[in-house]
Amino acid sequence: MTHMKFISWNVNGLRAIVKKDFLTTFNTLDADFFCIQETKMQPNQLTLDLPGYQQFFNSADRKGYSGTAIFTKHTPQNVTYDIGTDEFDHEGRVITLEYPDFYLVTCYTPNSGTGLKRLDFRMGWEQVFQDYLDSLNASKPVILCGDLNVAHEEIDIRNPKTNHHNAGFTNEEREQFSQLLSRGYTDTFRYFNPDATDRYSWWSYRFNARDRNAGWRIDYFVTSNRLQDHLVEADIKDQIFGSDHCPILLTTKDLHV
Repeated sequence: MTHMKFISWNVNGLRAIVKKDFLTTFNTLDADFFCIQETKMQPNQLTLDLPGYQQFFNSADRKGYSGTAIFTKHTPQNVTYDIGTDEFDHEGRVITLEYPDFYLVTCYTPNSGTGLKRLDFRMGWEQVFQDYLDSLNASKPVILCGDLNVAHEEIDIRNPKTNHHNAGFTNEEREQFSQLLSRGYTDTFRYFNPDATDRYSWWSYRFNARDRNAGWRIDYFVTSNRLQDHLVEADIKDQIFGSDHCPILLTTKDLHV
């Protein structure tokens, strides 16, 4: 039985976190696939020495903003960037790797912003991105990971009552995540931990939020339902520091690369 480990982490600036303990953490986790969001860099701004890994970057047109990366031990059959709609394809938000048994998609979902000024953009993104996932899923199962910028249910946020109109916990965003799952996908952390409380992946830098564990669960591994028999473990690595997010983990079995 072959197990594979997937890690996803919004690092809030790859160049910044590399100056901390990123490489130690990276080597300790020893993942087959290490997916990163919010790289905040162009590929020529950093050279990472990661023996045994292939590196794929998708950077925003705007420097120091957004961006994604995947580091993998397994050579993909195909690599694509973005989601094929010009309105949404300038911020480096998606990378897709194709393997014999699945697609791996890392995503940094647009934040609706202060005062929800980008909520309309976000809602447009949701429709196009979910259709994109379905187009992949029609061919082979999907493993989606990343900072999806939504706490799905009240159990996924420390202070639900005071956040209902804040970006990441609006009814509109939460309904979009419900809609995604209804299309045939599994929130893997909830699959293994349906009732777990106080498990978060992001904490504001303000008000000592992480010390108080006043967090949000907005980072996910979401998989096609038909991969459920291949799921071994999903976890949140909340003892790992270096960003305002922590890494999340998915372990699978018997998938061919």
